[in-house]
Amino acid sequence: MNNVFFKEFLKVSDIKTIIFLAILAVILFGLNKLPKKKFSFSAKVMIATVVGLILGLVIQFVAGFPNNPMELTFVAETTLWYSLLGGGFISLIRMLVIPLVMVSIIHVIINMKEDAKLGDLVKRTLVITLTMVAVSVTLGIFLGKIFNVGHVEQAMVSANGVSKIREVKNIVDTLKALIPANPVEAMVNLNIVGLVIFSAIVGVAAKRMSKKYMDIVSPFFGLINAMQKIIVSMAMSIIKWMPLAVVPLLANTIAQKGIGAIVEVSKFILVLYLAVALMFVLQMVAVALFGLNPITYVKKCVSLLILAFTSRSSVGCLPVTIATLTNKLGVSESTASFVGSFGTTAGMQGCAGIFPALTIVFVTNMSGHDVDLTLIVMSIIVVSISSLGIAGIPGTATMAASVGLSGTGLASLFPLVNPILAIDPIIDMPRTMLNVIGSVTNALMVDKSLGQIDLSVYNDPNAGNETTATEEFE
Repeated sequence: MNNVFFKEFLKVSDIKTIIFLAILAVILFGLNKLPKKKFSFSAKVMIATVVGLILGLVIQFVAGFPNNPMELTFVAETTLWYSLLGGGFISLIRMLVIPLVMVSIIHVIINMKEDAKLGDLVKRTLVITLTMVAVSVTLGIFLGKIFNVGHVEQAMVSANGVSKIREVKNIVDTLKALIPANPVEAMVNLNIVGLVIFSAIVGVAAKRMSKKYMDIVSPFFGLINAMQKIIVSMAMSIIKWMPLAVVPLLANTIAQKGIGAIVEVSKFILVLYLAVALMFVLQMVAVALFGLNPITYVKKCVSLLILAFTSRSSVGCLPVTIATLTNKLGVSESTASFVGSFGTTAGMQGCAGIFPALTIVFVTNMSGHDVDLTLIVMSIIVVSISSLGIAGIPGTATMAASVGLSGTGLASLFPLVNPILAIDPIIDMPRTMLNVIGSVTNALMVDKSLGQIDLSVYNDPNAGNETTATEEFE
């Protein structure tokens, strides 16, 4: 196996490469054959995470735990082939970013109902939601920078291995660059904020024209609604392959970077849990600033928090979320339904706030760049606005991370997020819990600002105990 064909073209010149490729094939076959009734999607991802970790350690063991494992032929060849699956999965996710943002923003706008009271409700919801997301993003970046998540002694960067220095622009040029002079150019350059602005203008114009010329613009409405369904289907089709992608992703990370990769990923997990805990405290402070007792708020949401943490599904918790808001916290039905539903699909403080912010810091440190003020401001703007542009899409956190990295000029470094995607189930539990309690917090603040909340119900410790949320929605 010493000829050019095997060494340079096929990249299979070592017997150990063949063995590890065969092992991966057997693992993926076994994962794919796990019965759906006994093993949920989350269970499969957890199993894949453990298997990928073990496989990476085995490769390191066979290599003798070297300081520079990529200098060994079989490690370089094995990880290259593994990247075909792991990297391919990442590429498919990135493929959805542009159509995802554009169609989702237009879809949300054209399907808004026309009503005077609802208009006020929508405005307050948007302001409060964006403010809370911005706070969560700031917190994520702040903690990520303090704990230096993703920092490695020898930074792994772009394909050529050379760290590119980020160009520092002044604030005026930075803001001007976000305005889409050419929407096609904005797509090519992954100017996410520019795409959001362009899509919002298109959506508002279409909504305005529908009042007078609905018969003419109705095909456009139908097209956008159909495209939204198609993109959701595409996202579901891609995300369902995550268990098979996690194995080579994590195995590659461990094989290429050794035990240090486990340390950095563990640090990311701990910092994310800390960020979620601190954000929960800030939510209590926000509720108190609106004149509501935060202790009462926490006591009445304990069961909802447990459900969100264990189920890892914001949408799945929606009936219980609405029941908690109306029966236990005295929020009006209209606010509970609208803000609760909106908060479980857009402006999520966990999946679309803290997580992408920490991911940006992680990738920036991994690539050898500095987390400077320009990056911080851009991250807050991009992540906060784009949190509204991924509504109703499966794999929200992964999509939010992709959009955040693209919008801050780090799109080319997205493969560095591989180790984070590999431990997604562990960090998805606190993210989901924060998403759900965030929507509850937003609903309380919106309803209090509208003067519609029933304080007698909110302050009654027994309110809602006589009827469980499950019974309410059966």
